[in-house]
Amino acid sequence: MRKALVVGIDNYPASPLKGCTNDATAFADVIAVDGYGSPNFDVLKKSNVENKADLKGLIEDLFNGDSEIALLYFSGHGFIDSCAGYIATPDFKQKDPGVSMDEILTLANQSRCRNRVVILDCCYSGAFGSPMVNGGKTAQVKEGVTILTSCRDYEQSVEIQGHGLFTSLLLDAMRGGAADLRGHITPGSVYAYIDQALGPWEQRPVFITNVSQFVSLRKTTPQVAIEILRRIIKYFPKPDFDYHLDPSYEFTNTHGSGHKSSEPYADPDHVLVFKDLQKLESVGLVIPVGEEHMYFAAMNSRSCRLTTLGHHYWRLVKEKRI
Repeated sequence: MRKALVVGIDNYPASPLKGCTNDATAFADVIAVDGYGSPNFDVLKKSNVENKADLKGLIEDLFNGDSEIALLYFSGHGFIDSCAGYIATPDFKQKDPGVSMDEILTLANQSRCRNRVVILDCCYSGAFGSPMVNGGKTAQVKEGVTILTSCRDYEQSVEIQGHGLFTSLLLDAMRGGAADLRGHITPGSVYAYIDQALGPWEQRPVFITNVSQFVSLRKTTPQVAIEILRRIIKYFPKPDFDYHLDPSYEFTNTHGSGHKSSEPYADPDHVLVFKDLQKLESVGLVIPVGEEHMYFAAMNSRSCRLTTLGHHYWRLVKEKRI
């Protein structure tokens, strides 16, 4: 079971926001289904939770049980004082601003859910994971917990065009921008996508994790068909193998085609292999040797080989992880 609590709060009496419920709705819609339209997360979306007690109760319910993954997303005001960071609620008081980030971390750390993911888009959210009780210097994150926040503990989180800047990038990442070649989107790839998109003068996201393997948050259509990826060990028996090509691999190389052609002419079986190799080349797994393009590698009887990234996916296939 994969469950998610998605919260957006705009209705703060003293300082209303405009984009947080939009953020929550958009994020909930994205994670509810994968790229194929199949169910992904069982989402509980809550807009404008009125008070601290209600929000804390929802978070406690989220981390109860033993689900495969429990995900918390929050968009709203954040607050920090000398004691802790907080996700603020509409019943905000100066000495009681909302739910303590330290309390949420404790709930996540103690949860029996196999993977716990916390995503915060609020000011000072980088305080999450570094409790004030130790001076905010040491992350207290137990195995299976991943934290992604919109900014550091001294920064504000920016809103633009009806969405938080961070969530705008998060949505792009979850819709496929952060997908690997297999179509998997993980917390690590989401962070990398957002980190690269934000400039050095903008708010900086914070990523803290203690996992042995990243869980997939969503799957989208792979950049290359899985069956083609799996054939990589057929074409390259060893990762440093050079696959020899000749003109018979190029489908336009036929006798009487009206343009320059060479023997051996196109062979249907070789043409099918070449299409796979060209697809692998298009996603950075294969490169031609001694030529700029795969076409010339074939026509000039050169070869092709795996890139460093190709070596990585070769190992994944060889180890039956794909």
